Amino acid sequence: MSTLSKSSAILKHNENYIPGGVVSLNRKSDPNICFTKGKGSRVWDVDGNEYIDYQAGFAASFLGHNDPDINRAVRETLERDAVLMGAGPTDLEGIFAEMFIQSVPTAESLQITTTGSEATYHAIRISRAVTKKQHVIVMQGGYNGWHNDVACNVISSLADVGPRVSPGEYPFDSLSAGIPDVHKSLVHIVNYNDLASVEYIIKRYEVACIILEPLLQNIGIVKPKPGYLEGLRKLADAHNFLLIFDEVKTGFRHALGGYQSICGVTPDLSTFGKAIANGFPLGVIAGKKKYMDYFVHPEKENRVLIAGTYNAFPLTTMAAIATLKKLASAEHDVYGHVNRLGAMLEDGLNAIFSETDQPYYLARQGSAYCVYLMDHAPADLHDILNNHDFALDKAYRLALIEKGIYNFPLPIKQGSISFAHTEKDIEITLDKTREVVSSLFKGVVAQ
Repeated sequence: MSTLSKSSAILKHNENYIPGGVVSLNRKSDPNICFTKGKGSRVWDVDGNEYIDYQAGFAASFLGHNDPDINRAVRETLERDAVLMGAGPTDLEGIFAEMFIQSVPTAESLQITTTGSEATYHAIRISRAVTKKQHVIVMQGGYNGWHNDVACNVISSLADVGPRVSPGEYPFDSLSAGIPDVHKSLVHIVNYNDLASVEYIIKRYEVACIILEPLLQNIGIVKPKPGYLEGLRKLADAHNFLLIFDEVKTGFRHALGGYQSICGVTPDLSTFGKAIANGFPLGVIAGKKKYMDYFVHPEKENRVLIAGTYNAFPLTTMAAIATLKKLASAEHDVYGHVNRLGAMLEDGLNAIFSETDQPYYLARQGSAYCVYLMDHAPADLHDILNNHDFALDKAYRLALIEKGIYNFPLPIKQGSISFAHTEKDIEITLDKTREVVSSLFKGVVAQ
């Protein structure tokens, strides 16, 4: 990799006009690379460096960057002068809604948003309207958006949240200033895979909902223990609160019906984004009709507001329509392709790391994966904080970036294979990984 002088200059220039120099601070990383072009599985930065990409907009570009079928559909929509009038329905939103409901059979009704954070915000608001309760349960280590109810405990340190408690809850480790203390008191943080702590909360507070990634992907790939999601469903039914699956990352990446179609648990509400429109800015809140109809409740005091000038913007809605068509196409066999590549990468990484003295665990769900530098599958964030080698993980990621393999340079963030990746891409990735592991880790056998 050549120098990053142009990337550094752009960041410095931006800082004159944008706080931090980046319009979403979640993107700021070390190194701060300005990517200027993406095509298929590859991206290029302004300094001319080329990378095989496993970041893909936090897993949004599931079909690959600038997929030709999606771009063609968007271009045709633009050329026919499609309009979002801000008055009345659009034809595209109805077409998309029908396709979505056919794809996700556990959903009966939906509304379109512009972002995933908006969708999770609406889901929590509906829950409070339905149950007439206010308290919310969120997951330690999960990410469900930027708003007050969920802007906490994303990748906290042990110093901030303390040792494991079960049953029990953790302090609100805020991601943002400006969240009122009275609001924080309504949010309860527990570890993923800990049913006992959920029961602990619902015995003490009037809980409106629990919101979680059904597969915890904000901290890599943390899978639900047998019976965990089913247990949440039973608790929600027994104690009159709503179960919300945040599938902004998992939805449409792992199956056309979302991860809920894999785990076999039906939530009350779900949120989607990212892969649903192959990276175009579109989110969805969907779920049982009796809850979704609170958006049009006949009684004013029960009616939930949804509004947004850019909701169902024609270009993004057409991108979502084209994406669903391609994902459902037997000809393209998107899920078969990415699952085969995922298995190929998993086998190769296991072969490389098994030759070292370094404890590791390769977690994978379909096209998403994470190498943990610990000797077992993680159960939750505390497990990772106590056992994972964060410093070595960072060095590993930086060394791969130097060799043109891009994963987000923050420990325990997932890697994402796209439909545009090829077996050759995986072979190159494994070759470069072996070089990195040989130089960083002990006990690697000769190549």
